[in-house]
Amino acid sequence: MAACLVAVLALLAVWALTSGGGGGKKANDGANGASSSPPSITPGPSGTGDAISQQPGGRDESGDSGGSGDSGDTTGGTAGAGDSAGSGTDPGSGDAGADAGTAAGTDGGGKNGDTDGAGGDGGAGTGAGQQVPADSPLPNCPAGALQLTLRSAKVSYEAGEKPRFHLVARNTSKAACKADFGPRAAVLTISDRQDDEVWSSADCPRPGDPVLLRVPAGATVTHTVEWDRGRSAPQCATAPAGQAAPGTYLVEATMPGAKVLAASFTLAKD
Repeated sequence: MAACLVAVLALLAVWALTSGGGGGKKANDGANGASSSPPSITPGPSGTGDAISQQPGGRDESGDSGGSGDSGDTTGGTAGAGDSAGSGTDPGSGDAGADAGTAAGTDGGGKNGDTDGAGGDGGAGTGAGQQVPADSPLPNCPAGALQLTLRSAKVSYEAGEKPRFHLVARNTSKAACKADFGPRAAVLTISDRQDDEVWSSADCPRPGDPVLLRVPAGATVTHTVEWDRGRSAPQCATAPAGQAAPGTYLVEATMPGAKVLAASFTLAKD
């Protein structure tokens, strides 16, 4: 019995020694800085590239700006010239272009002669048509081809103002022709209210060539005669002295093969 008790006590002593030694070791390990907790994980070195500013899968606002896309198609249809580049109509030809107008010109500023387009003492004329020479191959205007109109530049003329008369000829034929507007052929006559002749371009014209004017087909020419209010007498006889008195007058024109209506005008008092 005693022997069993001694054996139990010996076992207890061994257990006590064993438990106390282990705790001391752990305590010593703590004092020496050892730790039983797992080591912490620290971040590695930062990268040198650009940081990602957007989450994966986010919308890229400038994604299409780098590509050419279909922008090249915007100029597709505009480059074509279509039919607008087609040529125009063929330029017209014939007498219409040449006869579209008349050449400006005058027959001279002198008085009383064929060279100035008027005739008789006291008349001076100018022609708005193109004058051609007597030997011009242009045919003469046939009878009835010209429509003539006579008008006074003004209805009433002040004292000292020289009356002007316009003889307008229109060519109704289909071809250009020439006509004589000289004082012997295109005769202007002025009469007073009593139907007494006061002045005529045919009374005393100066010697000279005829005043041939080209009249284009379908066009008109204007022949202007200015009267200085003087009187005239047939065959260069002595005319009454003085100028025409104030009053109403009638101017008439005659041309071979043409009928012209008369025009009236007034010489006002002082």
